Amino acid sequence: MLFKVNRPDGAQAEPQARGATVAPLRREEVYRQLVMQVRDRVVSELRSEGDGGDLQAVRRKIAEVYADAVRGSSMVLGRTEREQLFERVVAEILGYGPLDALLRDETVTEIMVNGPDNVYVERAGKIERTPLRFDDTAHLMRIIERIVAPLGRRIDEASPMVDARLPDGSRVNAIIPPLSLVGPVLTIRKFYRVPLGVEDLVRLGTCTAEFLEFMAMCVRARLNIVISGGTGTGKTTLLNIFSSFIPGDERIITIEDAAELQLRQEHVVTLEARPPNLEGKGQITIRQLVINALRMRPDRIVVGEARGGEALDMMQAMNTGHDGSMTTIHSNSARDTLRRIETMVLMAGMDLPLRAIREQVASAINLVVHLQRMRDGSRKVVEVCEVSGMEGDTILMQQIFVFKETGMRDGRIVGRLEPTGITPKFTEKIRLAGMEVSPELFGYSFRR
Repeated sequence: MLFKVNRPDGAQAEPQARGATVAPLRREEVYRQLVMQVRDRVVSELRSEGDGGDLQAVRRKIAEVYADAVRGSSMVLGRTEREQLFERVVAEILGYGPLDALLRDETVTEIMVNGPDNVYVERAGKIERTPLRFDDTAHLMRIIERIVAPLGRRIDEASPMVDARLPDGSRVNAIIPPLSLVGPVLTIRKFYRVPLGVEDLVRLGTCTAEFLEFMAMCVRARLNIVISGGTGTGKTTLLNIFSSFIPGDERIITIEDAAELQLRQEHVVTLEARPPNLEGKGQITIRQLVINALRMRPDRIVVGEARGGEALDMMQAMNTGHDGSMTTIHSNSARDTLRRIETMVLMAGMDLPLRAIREQVASAINLVVHLQRMRDGSRKVVEVCEVSGMEGDTILMQQIFVFKETGMRDGRIVGRLEPTGITPKFTEKIRLAGMEVSPELFGYSFRR
């Protein structure tokens, strides 16, 4: 059997003799045709044999059909090239097609697919285009459906948006026509198989070791902490680090839209919100989970992200004995974080006067840590503020640490998180918890 390449006009080109050289510009198209040929034959034979549920049987069938297709083709493949092409066939049938290589690449933190011909990735905080592409819109839709189907979700014209999770925890969002005018759009925020640790944040320049030692004391002293920043600034990563400072003998309840936190303590209960089912029923929101968590005897409540009415329940929890709680919030600055919380409390539907809301916020939150993605793609803690009370109708905040940029070196921003010289009021609470904070931490520059 000779391997034939389909021409764009639908006709078939003349088969090439075995061993003939394939022009470089056509080689990728020949690969693609071989992959599709093997895929279609494997699917057809498995459907007739009924072995589709046994992954080992499927892989053996793929190997058998692949070897037959290569023998009958005109391509001359080296051993490495042959193995790589086989893995590409396996990815197309059992995995996520062209995305499999990107999902394995540890340097890629985000994958963005804008239609079948445009695949972008984020590396080191910078977006770059890749040469990968899907065969057509139908090919991309098959991959999206493969992602959402195991979760009992669907994506079609009646339900053109979906949030999902890959088996490794990576967060997926898909949106298709008619809402998207560029074809199906798929966004994957990858999940770290080995979560970043304290040393990683210091190495990457996100913050200093001294700051993290200070934050460890704040967490153990049960201060209420809010981590703020824009999209993709590393809020969840920092929340994971802070959560790791919680003593192992405490009961921790985590609440998230999509489970991303990777706490290593023994006594952790993980709750995940549930979207509506196909009939639009059965939704369980973050707010409902926060309310339920209060009945679960928590020592700590950690909310992955507050974005609505759950902010009110978080403030009430923090003010009624559930201190040491933590959450993240989208905002542009530490001060803007408090305004966002006010807005979210109003979204709860409670007819509360603004002063009462601000009094709740001022008494609930001790510390706001603000992250920012810098122009060089790096993520840094740029502002750490204490919420120190009320004056009239205004919530008082004071900066404890700020990031000071000193220049550029090799295309990277050079700077350091420095103290402002203000000693926060909550240091007394840290002292009562049995820890001592050196005054030099706040009054002088960190040692070099």
